[in-house]
Amino acid sequence: MSAKNKVEVRIGGMDYILVGEESEEYIQRIALYIDKKMNEISRANNKLSTTMSAVLTAVNVADDFFKAQEKNELLTKELEQLKKELEHLKRDNEQLTEENSFLVGKNTSLQLELAKREAELSEVRNSYERVARTRD
Repeated sequence: MSAKNKVEVRIGGMDYILVGEESEEYIQRIALYIDKKMNEISRANNKLSTTMSAVLTAVNVADDFFKAQEKNELLTKELEQLKKELEHLKRDNEQLTEENSFLVGKNTSLQLELAKREAELSEVRNSYERVARTRD
């Protein structure tokens, strides 16, 4: 079990002791975020009570949370689609690599065949030239 951290924070001009398993820096960061939100709301309407500011801050934070959650879901779906596309591209790449290997082998074979045919043609030309010279 993780050790609990007690952290003194200031939110909305009041000091609080927060206890959590997260690091002190993390707890301070959360408190600072809430304090900034609460100050924004209080500045926008200075007639709000502390309770009303706290409730509106909670609503704003919940809004941020739900928007972030929705964005996370969209990004997760996009990631899954990209993973599928990557797998498809990997299969295509493997298939093309195999096809390329086959074609390289076939090309080598055809080049050897061409070299043989050129050698045969050269022999036929040499023979033809010898016969042509002996007729002259």
